[in-house]
This record gives sequence, C-alpha cells and structure tokens, in this order.
Amino acid sequence: MALPPHESSRWQSPMRAFLLGLRAVATSVLSMVLFATFIGIGALAHDSGFSLGWVLLGTLLVWAGPAQIILISTLGSGATALQAAIAVTVSAIRLFPMVVSVLPMLRTPTTKLRHLVMPAHFVAVTMWVECFRLLPQVPRERRIAFANGLGTGLISVSLIANVTGHLLAANLPPLFGAAVLLLTPLAFLLSTARNCRELADVVALGLGLALFPLVALFDTGVDVLISGVAAGTIAYGVHRFRRRPA
Repeated sequence: MALPPHESSRWQSPMRAFLLGLRAVATSVLSMVLFATFIGIGALAHDSGFSLGWVLLGTLLVWAGPAQIILISTLGSGATALQAAIAVTVSAIRLFPMVVSVLPMLRTPTTKLRHLVMPAHFVAVTMWVECFRLLPQVPRERRIAFANGLGTGLISVSLIANVTGHLLAANLPPLFGAAVLLLTPLAFLLSTARNCRELADVVALGLGLALFPLVALFDTGVDVLISGVAAGTIAYGVHRFRRRPA
C-alpha cells in the first residue's frame, strides 16, 4: 500500500491517520494469512470445548496466535489456570524485543507513557512486520494514531475469523486446521526475508534457517530458541566487526 506523502493534508488529524491504518490492513497480504490462522484457532477452541465468547475474549486480551494456541491446548488438556498463565507468559517473552524495537519509532518528545499502552498491546509478529514496512512512510506525530488503526484492524480481522472458524469447526477436516496454522510462520518468514536491509539481517536469517535442521537432530525441545539465539549472536558479531574503525 502506498501511503500519502508526509506533507499531505490527509495526515492533518489523528482520526485520518487512524483510518489510514485501518485501510492498510485491508490491502495487506498478511491480513489474509491472519484470517486463515484465526479460523484455525476458532476451530481449535470449538474442538477443545471453549465457547465462542471465550475465544473472542482470548483474541482481545492475548492477541498473539501462538500464545492462544498454547492457552487453549494447556487448558484443554486439564492444566490449571496458573500453569496455563505461566506457559503463555513464557511464550510472550519473545514479543518483548519486538515491542522495544517498535515503540521508539512511535515516540515524539511530547509522547506520554499512556499513549503507548495500546500500541504496545497490539505488537505481535504481524504488527511488528507491518510497522517496519509502513511507519517510515508516516509522519512521526501521526504514527501512534496510525499504529492504533493498524492494530485495531488486525484484531478485527482475527475476531471475524474466530467466529468463522468456531461456527465451521464441525465441517473443517483436522488436516485443514493444521494447514492454516502453518500459513502464519511461512508468511512471517517471507515477510522477514523481504524486509532484510542490512547484511546482519541476511546473516541472521540465513544462519537461522541453516542451523535449525542441525539443532533439531539433538531433540532438545527448544530447537528454534537455540538456533535463533546462535544465529542472532553471530549476525550481531558480524555487524560489530563491519562497523569497527579501520
């Protein structure tokens, strides 16, 4: 989506920026991936015995798809609420670096902490990818309103998909539900590859893909974490080496 130039009158009010954020959701291919993913989550919630209202509340409060799958799976298997909360919290730690990288893009010298609460809640992988793609095209003083529109649109798509998946669960084959959940990591991989601008980005992504099959042979249970940390550390070392004075 091509956003208006910074000097355009369409950025004059926060409401217009919010609406432009909503519009960006309608033109993003990740919205379709998100819709398919949350159909699967709605179907999973139905098959696990959770009501439609419960899964809608989960999307509003938890938002991130993988965390919802963990929540539904743990509670559906008989775990206590405390155990499920701990599992979801551990899963959510992965989002902390994304929040830390997005919020400085939104702040201005006059931004108050309360203005960042909603954008911080909206930050999941889809939001993170779209912010890095779109926010440079948005005037800094309108970025919070734009991000709120973007996040509201993404959650709205997810809620509609939840309803669809929950109502159609009886007619969805299990293989289809698994397939739509797989669309999300594939889409994020392609989006991340498209957004690679620095050599360190390319090194981190390439090494992560190369190391994962090797680490998986050890069956540690945290294969993604090990390969990701190792690849990211090496990429950071490459970045620091290239920036050192000659």
